[in-house]
This record gives sequence, C-alpha cells and structure tokens, in this order.
Amino acid sequence: MPKRSYGQYCGLARSLDVIGGRWSLLIVRELLVGPARYSELLAGLPGIATNLLIDRLRELEEAGVIQRTLDTDNNSVAYMLTPWGSELRPAVAALVNWSTPLMISGPQGDSFRGHWLVVALDSLLKDMRSDEPTTVGLAVDDAIVTVRVEETGVHVELCRGEAPATVFRGDPAVVLGLASGMLTVEQAISGGDLQGQEKDLALAFGRS
Repeated sequence: MPKRSYGQYCGLARSLDVIGGRWSLLIVRELLVGPARYSELLAGLPGIATNLLIDRLRELEEAGVIQRTLDTDNNSVAYMLTPWGSELRPAVAALVNWSTPLMISGPQGDSFRGHWLVVALDSLLKDMRSDEPTTVGLAVDDAIVTVRVEETGVHVELCRGEAPATVFRGDPAVVLGLASGMLTVEQAISGGDLQGQEKDLALAFGRS
C-alpha cells in the first residue's frame, strides 16, 4: 500500500495512488521503450534527483508495476515493466495524443531525449495502416527511431543497427508536428533534412 493514498474506493484514485506520484509515469515512459539500467533511467529523466529515482523505483516495484531483470550485455541489473505495468501503454498513448495542443509552442528550453520519440510516435501513429509496407527513420539528436507501417499496423522502435534507406532528420517540434498531423510532409521537409524518398515518408505518415 502506498504511503500516501487518496483513500477513495475509485479505480482512478487507486491508480493514481500507484502511478500518480511525480516522475512515476515518466519512469513508465522510459520502460515502455524497453528495459533500462538505473544509469540509463537517470540519463533519460533530466531533472530527477538520484534519491527520488531510487524511491520511485522501489515504490513501483513494490506495487507490481516494474520488476528487476538481468541485462546480460552488461551483466548488471535493469528494470522492466511487468505484464500489468505494460497495460499502461494505452493510457500513456491517450495522454500523448491529448497533449498535442500543449506541444505546438515547441520545446521553449525544455529538455528532450531522442528515444522519447518511440513512445510519442507509437502513440500518435497507432491507427496508421498501409497496404504498401514502408520503413523510415526519424532522427533527432543522437537517436534514430524506425517507423514501420504495414497492413496490420505500425511498429516503432529505437534503431540499433543499420538505418533505413529513408531517414528524416529534424528538431523535435518538426518530427512531432509531422506525426500529429499539424505539419504536412512538405512543411516538415522544409524544416528538416530528408535522405531518401519523400514517397516513403508520406506513406509512413499516411499522406500518400
């Protein structure tokens, strides 16, 4: 039982008892991308104090939202979402879509990490379908996120190998504007750099 509770027999209130604390949903965001070590979580959550991150991880683990796993590549402990914790994906996606009017003004000095695009694009493009399978890369800062759209749906992940033939590089506001439909493909290209086929970018974002 969390130390603080709304004390209400309500599904929303009890959910907030577990994931309503500051930074909790952002930790979930990080782990929706994939398992992460403590140092990776710290790097992906600019502004969080180390002791607060430790506290939040402990609380989420005790609540059954996250669990520890072994990062075999580094022989170290990592954190991942439990099956129950993974069920937060639709709720996070709904909040990302709801946030569109809040994102129009751009970063305005706020921090950004390229891997955050995985959750953002997965949320904004979740209903995308294409009879012609298409894969493109979206590059922001030092991260490339691949978006594959096919007849069965969309798949978004961090690019850990060779980049797709078509890669669009832009600042966060341009990439998110394209994904949300606030910008056309032509407008996005004018504010970024496209390597590859404009047709692929249009297909991936449903603008064919």
